[in-house]
Parts: sequence; C-alpha cells; structure tokens
Amino acid sequence: MFHLSSLGVEGGTFLLFGSMIVLLLMGQPLAYLTGLVAMFFAIGWFGPNVLPLLTSRIYSFVGEYTLIAVPMFVFMASLLDSTNIAKDLYNAMQAFGGRLKGGVAVQTLIVAVFLAAMSGIIGGETVLLGMLALPQMLRLGYDKKLAIGTVCAGGSLGTMVPPSIVLIIYGLTASVSIGDLFAGAVVPALMLAGFYMAYILIRCHLNPNLGPSGMPADTGKPKKKMLLDILAPGLIVLCVLGSIYGGIASVTEAASVGVASVMILSAFRRELNLGVIQQSLRQTMRTCGMIIWIGISASALIGIYNLMGGNRFVKSAILGLDVAPVVIIFVMMLILIFLGMFMDWIGVALLTMPIFVPIITGLGYDPVWFGVLFCMNMQVSFLSPPFGPAAFYLKSVAPPEVTLVDIFKSVWPFILMQLLALGLLIAFPQLALWLPNL
Repeated sequence: MFHLSSLGVEGGTFLLFGSMIVLLLMGQPLAYLTGLVAMFFAIGWFGPNVLPLLTSRIYSFVGEYTLIAVPMFVFMASLLDSTNIAKDLYNAMQAFGGRLKGGVAVQTLIVAVFLAAMSGIIGGETVLLGMLALPQMLRLGYDKKLAIGTVCAGGSLGTMVPPSIVLIIYGLTASVSIGDLFAGAVVPALMLAGFYMAYILIRCHLNPNLGPSGMPADTGKPKKKMLLDILAPGLIVLCVLGSIYGGIASVTEAASVGVASVMILSAFRRELNLGVIQQSLRQTMRTCGMIIWIGISASALIGIYNLMGGNRFVKSAILGLDVAPVVIIFVMMLILIFLGMFMDWIGVALLTMPIFVPIITGLGYDPVWFGVLFCMNMQVSFLSPPFGPAAFYLKSVAPPEVTLVDIFKSVWPFILMQLLALGLLIAFPQLALWLPNL
C-alpha cells in the first residue's frame, strides 16, 4: 500500500502546499481546505492512529486563555459600528478642522487611528469610513483616487494600531507577550499614518485641485457637545490601552474594560438597546466563528507538518542559505506578501509563524520586532490585488460610480508607503523595540 511518507519531507512539502494552492484557486474556503489537507496528510502519512494527536493540538489552541480577548474586541467594534459614536467623532473632527487643503482627508486618517485604537477590527473601520468620509470628500471635489486610497489605507490601520487582533493572533502563535507587541506597534503605526498625512498634504500643496479646502461641517451642535464627541472615544482608548500599559489589566481583561466603556458611553448617549446588543452579538459570532475555524484547521495542519519533519526541513533550508541574516528576513517578507495576495491574514499567521518564529529567534532577532514586521506586511495584503479585503469592504458601501478597478488603482501610492515603512522597520529595529524596552 502506498504511503505518503515514501515521498520524503521534501516531496510532502511540495504536495501539501501545492494542493492548498490548487484548492484556493478553486475557491474553497481557507478553513475547510486546510482542515481537509491536514486530515489527508495525517491519515496518508501516519495512519489513523495519529488522530488523537491532532485533537490535543486543536485543544491546546482553543484552550488558550488570551484568545478570549478576540471576541471581546470584536464585540466592542460591533457596538461601535451599531451606534453613532464613530459618526459623531468624524463630524466633530471635521467641524474643528478648518479650511486646510487636504484637511478632510487628514481628518479621515486621524479618525481612522481613533477607530483602530478603540476596536482593532479592520473591516468595520473601512466600511464606516467608506460610509462617512468617502461621500464627503467626493462632494467637496477631492480627486477620486486620493479619496479612495485615503479611506482604504486609513481603514487598514487597524492591523497595526493596538489593540490589533492581528497582534493578538501573532502573540498566540509565536508565544510572545501581547503587551510588548502592543507597545512595539505604537511608533510604527503612527509613523505609517504620518506618511499618509504627509503624502496627502504635499500632493494637495503641489496641486490644490486634488484636495480643496472645505467648509467646516455644520452639525447643528454646540461646540461643547462636539468636543465631548471627540473626548469620549479618546477616553475609551485611554481605558483600554492605559489599563494595559499601566499594568492594571492583562490584554484579555482590558478587552472587557473596552466593552464596558463602549456600553456605558452608548447608554449615556441613549443609543444602547436590546436590538443593538443582538446585532452586535450576531456580528461577533460570525467574525469569531471564522477566526476559530481557520485557527483549528491551521493548528491541525501545522501540527501534522511538524510531525512530518517539515519545520526542521524549512529551518535547515532557510538557515542553509549562504546569505546574510537580513536577506533571510527579506525572503520571509516576500513569502508573506505573496501569501497575503491570496489568503486571509489569519491563515497566513497561523500557517507561517510557527515555522518562521523559531528561525527568527535562532538568527538572534527579537520576535516582538518580527511581529510588528508581520503586521506591517499584512497592511500590504489588505490593499493588494487580486483579493485585497479592504477594496471589497469599501466597494460594498461605495457610491455606484466607484468600481473595484478604481479602488485597486487608487491604493498603489499607499502600498508603496507601506513598503517604505516596512523597509525602515527592517533597517531600524528600534522603531519597534524602543517602547517595549522602556
């Protein structure tokens, strides 16, 4: 009887990843295809007796205490999406923004940072900015490509800005302190947002027609009320991140603090009711169900691949390259960019980090720094064709005249800025390590 083990670990590696690519191109969901490939290799390589090992691997993943933070942060984002907190924040920022050329686009990015710091969920931010900011910029006469690119790039900042779900999943898979990852991502995230703002202001200065100055929004609210609309979300950010960095709460506990803060603020604004809670819970269940199923399947697949000796094979193949360690980092970044063009970030993290992180530590690099690199890399995947999720999120709420082709054409300058930031992080690791080392 033919056994897959007769292929050897080299042949098994090519067959495993080749079959995954084929199934992805056939349109199969990532959670199903990784589970199917894991089961096929488990039985074909080791026989049915290996299945108890798979169940123990899955149990260790779903039993991880820190994983509780994910549904709490998703629930917090869902509550923000179901109320007018984010909408009022944007309107208040615009009202205080004045007549700066490109000012509305810059305010959109500032709001994006606020939203990312409140929730850490990427899709909801892109949709919200697409509903609030994009029509406003188009109405004011902004260049269509500049407006679309600003919304897509701003919505994707949730990948980097703590409490990012991407950082939490990386911390789980790499066994790295999530608090250190949050601290390490602050400076690079603000640096990237600063690149976006500088790009917009420079382009609008050189060509004022790209971003005309607009009249401040007339919301009909007194200035004190609009100031509260800005300060209240800032207080939520302070409660979540301040409790973590102040040593008051763990990441999981801080997620609960965030949910409680949003619920209290929503109740104070008289926007919290049973319908909002039900809608938010349903959205949370859908999002977390996807994350958990991908995590279960990826854990099983990586467990089987490691039993096959795949981790040792990849490690020896990469470390056997007669190149400088920084070249190995660039190779890993290229692999992540390629995978990110076709796979969800959750799958990329769960499939690659258990293999890459031991190599990184073996080379003497800091896994916290590599985690920030990974998140910056995933910024590119959210915008890059053919399956950049930010483009599809925006298309779902954009005006009819905005096509997917328009969106993908608009994001290229922002992808180049992401790659620039990625290069700076590789060249200057202290950008990510300075704050954790404090």
